Amino acid sequence: MEITNNYTFHGELSVPGDKSISHRSIMFGAIADGLTEVTNFLQGADCLSTISCFRNLGIEIENNRDKILIHGKGLHGLHASDHTLDVGNSGTTTRLISGILAGQPFQTTLNGDASIQKRPMKRIFTPLSAMGARFESLNANDCAPFTIYGGQLHGIHYDSPVSSAQVKSAVLLAGLYADGRTSVTEPVLSRNHTELMLSGFGAKITSSGTTASIEPEPNLNGQQIQVPGDISSAAYFIALGLITPNSEILIKNVGVNPTRDGIIQAALAMGGNLTLLNQRTVSGEPVADILVKSSSLHGASIGGDLIPTLIDELPVIAVMAAFANGTTTITDAQELRVKESDRIAVVTENLSAMGGNITPTEDGMIIQGGVPLHGAYIHTYLDHRIAMSFAIAGLNADGNTTFDDPNVVTISYPSFFEDIEKLTR
Repeated sequence: MEITNNYTFHGELSVPGDKSISHRSIMFGAIADGLTEVTNFLQGADCLSTISCFRNLGIEIENNRDKILIHGKGLHGLHASDHTLDVGNSGTTTRLISGILAGQPFQTTLNGDASIQKRPMKRIFTPLSAMGARFESLNANDCAPFTIYGGQLHGIHYDSPVSSAQVKSAVLLAGLYADGRTSVTEPVLSRNHTELMLSGFGAKITSSGTTASIEPEPNLNGQQIQVPGDISSAAYFIALGLITPNSEILIKNVGVNPTRDGIIQAALAMGGNLTLLNQRTVSGEPVADILVKSSSLHGASIGGDLIPTLIDELPVIAVMAAFANGTTTITDAQELRVKESDRIAVVTENLSAMGGNITPTEDGMIIQGGVPLHGAYIHTYLDHRIAMSFAIAGLNADGNTTFDDPNVVTISYPSFFEDIEKLTR
């Protein structure tokens, strides 16, 4: 895969379905009674891992590409898998399914790829153990592979030290099987797809400030779910439209949940020409079309409460910052250290290789923009968001940009390079 910068970009596209919502549709449909139908499901490797795991737990799931049919068996309908569940590269699968498995009367072992085997799982072991489950990290490092010994759970109030939708969701899902109310309080509100969708299925769930609470043993019923386009995938085309001269891109049917729309706020703060059109609600989630036009960006300070709303978009925001005038400072983003890769280190390595002026910090990075970039060999470290972010950089850099593993984009956006090609002029 080789990328050059001889293009402008015009037209419209629809990005794949939201990854977070696609995962949850499978999980919640599996533990609901009756049929759940899902359209615009993300057919990426991570979400396919979730389907595989629930099939191995006894759930019939039909993947007809244009529609997913989940034949749910209710809260207590899962059965023990005959073998280790393979979560692939998916942290969402690993952490959320652990909450469900914590309440099952059987043990389950989870494992994944080399990246998953380095990602911290103590953040879910701690609250789920406090509820009554037991965990054994097979390499004694609080990472996968690990075995969950499920059973009768107790309701707790958990003060999470991190703002993480995955941690919050794991605890709330375990709360479905507890003997009383379960609550999670976060430092800053993280994405709330679990709260919105579980409520739609019939769970008794409430939110107040940064605390979410759930009552046990609800009657969950199958639903029809239309998954909006993933704003994390749209982020690459937002960046592409903003930093490429003489370009205009319309990104249709994008989820703009306010717990996820930080990329929009950051783009506007940097002077981006970005407009939301046709705003509406679909399956309980706010959706809009996003019109992006070439802009003269300037540096900005990105941190604080904004970070949980754009944590996955920070690599491409760093790319935007490299093409902006002035200094962009990203702070309060320690979570980047424990994603699919250490994204602070990897963004620094690759942007520096392209000639960018970037300084890593413990919780973020400082980027001096306006320095012309040149093509380079990009090390993805099996991280789909690194590959896509630096593809956008390469389309605006002098010379050729190549990648060690461009196919890693299939984790969340299988048609990424084809969609770029559709917009080229």
